[in-house]
Amino acid sequence: MAERDLRINQQIKGREVRLIGDDREQRVLPIAQALEMAREQGLDLVEVSNANPPVVKIMNYGKFKFENEKKIRESKKKQKLLKLKEIRMQPKIDDHDLDFKSKHIKDFLTEGNKVKVTVRFKGRELAHTEFGYEVLKGVLSRIEGEYLVDKQAAMEGRNMSMVLSPKNKK
Repeated sequence: MAERDLRINQQIKGREVRLIGDDREQRVLPIAQALEMAREQGLDLVEVSNANPPVVKIMNYGKFKFENEKKIRESKKKQKLLKLKEIRMQPKIDDHDLDFKSKHIKDFLTEGNKVKVTVRFKGRELAHTEFGYEVLKGVLSRIEGEYLVDKQAAMEGRNMSMVLSPKNKK
């Protein structure tokens, strides 16, 4: 059950509830008796499953909610967000510019990001898409084995692109 679906104390519907004790023992009780037991212990009656009858536990709801939020925060810390960076070029790119762009691609890959390398074609350049393949091959030869090709070079409208990811995923 999602946390916002949890019902506590008077929000629990039904005349009877299945109470799970600290020793994992289950008993079916009237709702009033279960609420009274929780009140005596200074805790809350929390519905953990919407069954028939509803399954409930006696616990400190505030502490339970805090622990769940803490677990969610911890799991988010361990996640590694992969970003997709894009480098754009033209088929008529100079060697120095290609070296410069390849250096940026290398930097992005060492940071652990994926890189989409795109060659844009304008006008009559579309008649010679082989120049785009040559540019992408030149990029691959300059970054020397620090990558995996996720998506091979392919035409997408007026663009030719490929996607690279780092070899040693962190």
